[in-house]
Amino acid sequence: MTERALEEAAARAVEYLRGLPERPVAARIGAAELRTRLGGPLPDGPSDPAEVVAQLAKLADDGVVASAGPRYFGFVVGGSLPAALGADWLAATWDQNAGLFALSPAAAAVEDACAGWLVDLLGLPATVTTGFVTGALMANFTGLAAARHQVLAAAGWDVERDGLAGAPPVRLVVGAERHVTVDIALRYLGFGGGHLRVVPADGQGRMRADALQDTLAAGGGPAIVCAQAGNVNTGAFDPLGPICDAAKGHGAWVHVDGAFGLWAAASPALRHLVDGLERADSWAADAHKWLNVPYDSGLAFVAHPDAHRAAFSKVASYFITGQEEERDPDAFTPEASRRARGFPVWAALRSLGRSGTAALVERCCAHARRFADALGQAAGVEVLNEVVLNQVLVRFLDPGGDHDARTREVIRRVQADGTLWLGGTTWHDMAAMRISVSGWATTEEDVDRSVEAILRAAAAAGSGAPA
Repeated sequence: MTERALEEAAARAVEYLRGLPERPVAARIGAAELRTRLGGPLPDGPSDPAEVVAQLAKLADDGVVASAGPRYFGFVVGGSLPAALGADWLAATWDQNAGLFALSPAAAAVEDACAGWLVDLLGLPATVTTGFVTGALMANFTGLAAARHQVLAAAGWDVERDGLAGAPPVRLVVGAERHVTVDIALRYLGFGGGHLRVVPADGQGRMRADALQDTLAAGGGPAIVCAQAGNVNTGAFDPLGPICDAAKGHGAWVHVDGAFGLWAAASPALRHLVDGLERADSWAADAHKWLNVPYDSGLAFVAHPDAHRAAFSKVASYFITGQEEERDPDAFTPEASRRARGFPVWAALRSLGRSGTAALVERCCAHARRFADALGQAAGVEVLNEVVLNQVLVRFLDPGGDHDARTREVIRRVQADGTLWLGGTTWHDMAAMRISVSGWATTEEDVDRSVEAILRAAAAAGSGAPA
């Protein structure tokens, strides 16, 4: 029974992957039809597992977005490398709980191995501890929870025991163009958004280190500075070295939100973008975004192991605590029970190696520049950002002056066409097309084909032709 279900799943998966390069990228039906197909009354009795798998594949197919394919450029979404996808299937088959060493020595050991590889690959201090979490939001949460512990402990306050009521106020310093998940992580930790001290950004979204110095000098007490490696719109990097200089001069913890930008550290050609990275106190990254593993794969790194453990260590009478060389993964993450996320990360790193990881990042950045060069040469098209990484912002100029409306219409037509998928954003009060290149399968031919589709949509939008 199980074998037949797995064989059916494998056959459907292979069929999907074979068609992925030419599949329309957007979903082909909407919410109402999907609910009709997939909903209805729950069957009264059991169904054959293999038939259920086949039904799911058939009924859901038109609502599946080809985000794993070579022409998906929205939301900094990578695909899944073949080795990582295969390892993820094994992780589901093994069904390991990666909370305690006793629950799965293999899951704990593979996380240890991956942590060592990642810390070395990204140039972080060797003593850094690593937590494997769901995604970048929880990676930010994890690093900032360790920060909360450390800065309040230094002020004589035990936040794990006494909570925040009556605690010394913590100065929370963020950049004006930070990612929204930083705010959410701080909210989860009990810090309201109304208490954030916002540092101005430059024209590309980088935190101004001179303004940070002024902000920190304006008050005393515990402080956490949230910096950014990879602006979600422009790809720009905060000046991490000067930020660390300013923060350390005031005893502040520096957390770096590097969901996708942290991977620049893996490339010798791009490493300069994160100069000073190793001097921060915690870092967040997402392995799905640029290591191209399946979802549910955030990474939190903390330079202060005691603070990391203090924030998340769990004690219960029935726990079997790992011995000296037996690392319990739950001591470094918010969760107790969780899937074994380390297996696909291990497979991705093992299949790519150091040079392959660098090549993946560099290739995506080269594709982004190819997009910018081709679109920037077209009449009526303006590239808004300095393309330093994998992000491209594009604006479509309207002869009548309504550039925002025309830009949004071009985006709508591109999404409806299906050749590729990308999103829109509002940047500096302007509507913009946002192109994010982070998939391993994308080729120069995919970029050129996508450029043609974008310019075709722009021409149609200008003519007023229906789409």
